[in-house]
Amino acid sequence: MGPRAAARPILSLLLLLLLGAVVDAQPRGRILRGSEAQPHLRPYMASLQLGGQHVCGGFLIAQQWVLSAAHCTEQTNGEHFEVLLGAHSLSEPEPHKRLYRVKAQIAHPGSNIHNNRDDLLLLQLEEKAELNEHVQVLPFQREDRDVAADTVCDAAGWGTVTHSGQRPDRLQEVRRPVIDRELCNHRTRHDNTITAKMMCTDSRKKDTCKGDSGGPLVCNGVAEGVVSAGSRVCGNYKKPAIYTRIAPYAGWIDGVMASGDGDTDGDVAVR
Repeated sequence: MGPRAAARPILSLLLLLLLGAVVDAQPRGRILRGSEAQPHLRPYMASLQLGGQHVCGGFLIAQQWVLSAAHCTEQTNGEHFEVLLGAHSLSEPEPHKRLYRVKAQIAHPGSNIHNNRDDLLLLQLEEKAELNEHVQVLPFQREDRDVAADTVCDAAGWGTVTHSGQRPDRLQEVRRPVIDRELCNHRTRHDNTITAKMMCTDSRKKDTCKGDSGGPLVCNGVAEGVVSAGSRVCGNYKKPAIYTRIAPYAGWIDGVMASGDGDTDGDVAVR
């Protein structure tokens, strides 16, 4: 065997390794290395849709109210979302899956397109959701204190799952540890843009991303945060996932729901 022939297997192996590294280095736009959630074990999850297409996540916090992220409205041209509840698969028939029309959607007045501050959106359904085993309200945190670093929390969504933009039909989930705000604010990470009303989770290899925005970060059974920063490069440990903490906004949430048509007394999950 000549030297050129002997070198071919080595070159082929190197090429395969290089291609694998390139693919592995392109984690944009997906729940990176997450997994399919067990069907209907997150009965609070909502899909915010336009024209029958999933745009963002959200979650039921009262029978007639869904909480999501304000930046999800940036490309809606003033059109109201529709909200899908009771779903695991976005396309397949399921016993309690139902699409609700939205009566009002209220972004926090402090939210804007230039940063991640006050990135919350409340959606009032036209009617109260029918609660059952697949549709449930999720309690949110009202005590204004930080979640301890290294606490492992869950996030889920129907966001894109490949760098080419492929979307999953079934709900995906990922578990990530909370990281200290000081570390998240390091100049090599988010460079002092993370406020006391935000929190971060480690994004090394596993992460939330585009299309997961608005979904809850659940720690010990309670929604602590809302997925924000949907345009962030995902899966990069130098750009940790950013969430809006819910507890500092509990008063605003209660006020908006109380001012909406209909009485929400007894509908809100409190922890």
